[in-house]
Amino acid sequence: MTELLKTPLYDITSSIKGAKFAPFGGWQMPIQFQGILQEHQSVRHSAGLFDISHMGKFLLKGNDVISQLQRLVPSDLCHLGPQQAQYTVLLNDQAGIIDDLIIYYYSNDEVFLIVNAATLEKDRSWLQSQLTSCELEDISRDKVLLALQGPAAQAYLQPYMEQDYSLRDLKYFGHHKFKLKGEEVFIARTGYTGEDGFEIMTSPALGEYLWNELIKSQVNPCGLGARDTLRLEAAMCLYGQDIDESTTPLEAGLGWLVHLEGNNDFIGRTILENQKKKGVARRLVGLSMSERNIARHDYRIFAGDNPIGKITSGTFSPTLAKPIALGYVPNEFTILDQNLSVEIRGNLKSATVVKKPFYKRR
Repeated sequence: MTELLKTPLYDITSSIKGAKFAPFGGWQMPIQFQGILQEHQSVRHSAGLFDISHMGKFLLKGNDVISQLQRLVPSDLCHLGPQQAQYTVLLNDQAGIIDDLIIYYYSNDEVFLIVNAATLEKDRSWLQSQLTSCELEDISRDKVLLALQGPAAQAYLQPYMEQDYSLRDLKYFGHHKFKLKGEEVFIARTGYTGEDGFEIMTSPALGEYLWNELIKSQVNPCGLGARDTLRLEAAMCLYGQDIDESTTPLEAGLGWLVHLEGNNDFIGRTILENQKKKGVARRLVGLSMSERNIARHDYRIFAGDNPIGKITSGTFSPTLAKPIALGYVPNEFTILDQNLSVEIRGNLKSATVVKKPFYKRR
């Protein structure tokens, strides 16, 4: 059995009273501290701090690396400029999603990628096989990555910025480098919670300092449990559950990432062009349960007595105070207010197709 990896902040996070850990993507990760409900609400109403150092971190350098990356993703990267980023997906030949990732643009010859922990080795091999004239540096284990999320995140982070830099100037999906204690720190206005917030990458030593300082400032430590309920309320896909190599971005409701209007020739384009023209056979929908029964991953979805699909993600929404879920169903059952059922412990429980996201911040 392979030993689980531990982030550079493991000793600090594991010493917090109430900390509970579990395996995730090959790492021993904190699932909760005070409790998922409390951590969830702290992000929705104030701020929460996550250790997400398990995420994959790749630095790509090479002659016009952006043009080479363009072959691998359906999103038009030509619009990217310095200090801008793009959420997108890597595609296989059938337009299936190899992984979802964020591309941070430094220049035409240098970009930074954040990928999922569980797919790190697969992504690295795929990128190296496709980007033959680029240098890929895997800095995944060398850096700490923190996620400071919530409406108060800006106020908590601003004191650590240079005196002449205001975080108000950092736009959504923008990024910036600054110096703290003589070291370079990377921050991006990105996140996986549906709230305003920042992701911060730096050295282990400085990451430990920032973690301790922010916790002292009354920011609540949060685990992956709350991160999952938060992202599901915002209808953000989880790789390996809601999306994988058997799903296309059009099926997954990620059509806004697919830019077919240009002449960019990318892997899987023909498949997506056909799906766009003819329509997809199935789609990922949002479901609201009529009772307090939680629809879990792989539970069957029914139309009448007929099984038509499966749940990919489900939870009890702390913000909405009811169970919500995502699942794939045939296109004819994706109309809003469509009445369906989910099989839970042998019984069919009522569900309704609802608009995504379930929650959207003001």
